[in-house]
Amino acid sequence: MASETRMSDEEITRLFRIRRTIMQMLNDRGYLVGDFEINETRAEFLAKFGDKLRREDLDIKKSKRNDNDDHIYVFFPNNPKVNIDTMKICIKRMQNDEVYKAIVVAQQNLTPVAKKFITEFSSKFHMEVFQLPRIQITDPIARYYGLKRGQVVKIIRPSETAGRYVTYRYVV
Repeated sequence: MASETRMSDEEITRLFRIRRTIMQMLNDRGYLVGDFEINETRAEFLAKFGDKLRREDLDIKKSKRNDNDDHIYVFFPNNPKVNIDTMKICIKRMQNDEVYKAIVVAQQNLTPVAKKFITEFSSKFHMEVFQLPRIQITDPIARYYGLKRGQVVKIIRPSETAGRYVTYRYVV
């Protein structure tokens, strides 16, 4: 019988911040997200998931505000490197629930075979893979704002084509 291991406080904080950012992004995209989910505190997160959580415990399924038939999944795979087996599990869940959009929050790059697998299903399923770019704690902007390791920050820049460009960074 496999024993459960406790996550480090740093990893819990990182996952808490990533999940909160995902909730805000889903809200911005028009999905039905409650204020309590966007404003969830770390203590509430810990009360809900505990310190022995697995990344996949954080998986999310949301509906569009104006269309209950339009859903999206957010997957948090346990494996650091997302392989084809992981992608097959995600696609199977999507097929079973008739969900055609998904976001995969990966810890590392997908394997080449997993990337090819996503491409093969792209005509029916829209999958986005997020790996947060990093910003060094020693970066002048990180120092300016007093950022701390493990924080996820939202960066908004002007864009000639889009008006504004939004990106997120994980502080390391």
